[in-house]
Amino acid sequence: MRPLGSLLALALISSLAACARDSAPADRAAETGSYDLVVTGGTVIDGTGSAGYPADVAIAGGRIVRVSRKPIDRSSAKRVIDARGRVVAPGFIDLHAHLDPLLRLPGAESAVRQGVTTALGGPDGSSPFPLAPYLDSAQALGLGLNVAFLAGHNTIRGRVLGMADRAPTPEELERMRSMVAQAMGDGAWGISTGLKYLPGAYAKTDEIVELARAAADSGGIYTSHLREEGLGLMDGVAEAIEIGRRAHIPIVLTHHKVVGKPMWGSSRRTLAMIDSARAEGIDVMADQYPYTATYTGIGVLVPAWARADGDSAFERRLRAPALRDSIVKGIVFNILNDRGGGDLARIQLARVPWQRDLEGKTLEDWAVGRGLEPTPATGAELVIEALRRGGVSAIYHVLDDADVDRIMKYPHTMIASDGRLVQPGEGHPHPRWYGTFPRVLARYARERNVITLEEAVHKMTGMPAQRLGLRERGQVAEGMYADLVVFDAATVEDRATFESPHQYPAGIDYVLVNGVAVVDGGKFTDARAGRVLRRGSDDGDDTASR
Repeated sequence: MRPLGSLLALALISSLAACARDSAPADRAAETGSYDLVVTGGTVIDGTGSAGYPADVAIAGGRIVRVSRKPIDRSSAKRVIDARGRVVAPGFIDLHAHLDPLLRLPGAESAVRQGVTTALGGPDGSSPFPLAPYLDSAQALGLGLNVAFLAGHNTIRGRVLGMADRAPTPEELERMRSMVAQAMGDGAWGISTGLKYLPGAYAKTDEIVELARAAADSGGIYTSHLREEGLGLMDGVAEAIEIGRRAHIPIVLTHHKVVGKPMWGSSRRTLAMIDSARAEGIDVMADQYPYTATYTGIGVLVPAWARADGDSAFERRLRAPALRDSIVKGIVFNILNDRGGGDLARIQLARVPWQRDLEGKTLEDWAVGRGLEPTPATGAELVIEALRRGGVSAIYHVLDDADVDRIMKYPHTMIASDGRLVQPGEGHPHPRWYGTFPRVLARYARERNVITLEEAVHKMTGMPAQRLGLRERGQVAEGMYADLVVFDAATVEDRATFESPHQYPAGIDYVLVNGVAVVDGGKFTDARAGRVLRRGSDDGDDTASR
């Protein structure tokens, strides 16, 4: 046996050697003045929230090695990007991304064309499990952007309890805890819940606290799709804060919003609740997408109890007249007071695999096409039919501009898409899948001055990097990974609309991932420069200290 001191010394030498290998190309470039790429003549908005300033940015070995307010000699670089009249910012970090199609769409064009260079998957309680083989497969394919993942509570609960509407036994809870710990050991960055969705809706607060503690033990974060975002919004926020307090874990109220006209304006209270929690030392933040419509499966309109124990149990309840009547009444209530917005025309069908001609049309259109009166009761029957035929996804136009503005202005709100990777022709998606980040830059910063351009960039870069624990991304600074976006602040805009969603944004000229152009002169290159980011890894990628 070697003495402990010798082992520690060897470990330190090994660690330093690994760091030296990773930084050697950048160090040599800084010493010799020889660069892979120089982005010259642009205005650097560095991701900290500070005012932009003119500077050149030099890259070597996948990292930023020099940020100079004086021009860098162009002859020192293998390639020069002329960024005159453009903003040079850190690549955008999407803290709420549905990466389910990643192995089918590894280039992630719909994300990187928005300027996204890092995306956090596994939101709303749904994630791959086991995580390690999935991450290995993703890295082997080659990726267009960096990806990280959360452990999904709904996925884990479903593996242990299925669709059972009950509390876990002590043995089942311990099994779920071990699965969270396994995911964290595989590189997950925290745990997510989708308490509005199944089977997460069947979990009580104590269960979530125990599982969040397992993530907190490894330094992870907790992101919460609240149990309710409409009439029960305050209780939903309070529950998330309570989970964070008891589990001692940083919290993100993800895609924070106020659903349904009866609750519009309630963001004043929810943001005050966050302030109060932060004053008590509870680490709470929020993220948000910049639209007045949500997107999810049509099943969100159905009372959770009705779908307990799976589809066959749902069918049995529908055949029992008294239970069917209760189910219909529950759907009608949600159409009037929650995601339905009180009007079938506010529910826009997005993905209908069994009848594609309904995609883009509303629940009202479907009813009228059937020759039915578009009442909430009719809508409830169509919702039941949709579920029986395999389900549909829908866009719900149920948010208010004033709440969106107020949440965006809040200093502890980050920007995140809640978008899914997609390619043109696939369904009728929410436009956020193509336009979230440019929309904030165009509509909310340039046109309406809801926030400044520097604030917008900070909410997309430095702030989410800090929340997640990415120490070497999220800023334009020497030594950071060269994830950059070059855009024209005067012309950048989202083009995707609710009527015509399959449109890429304009005004984003270059997107660099680890120093490689994945968007080059406005054109997608399908370069696979992205990395799988595993929390706690020792391979030279990001690791966190908290």
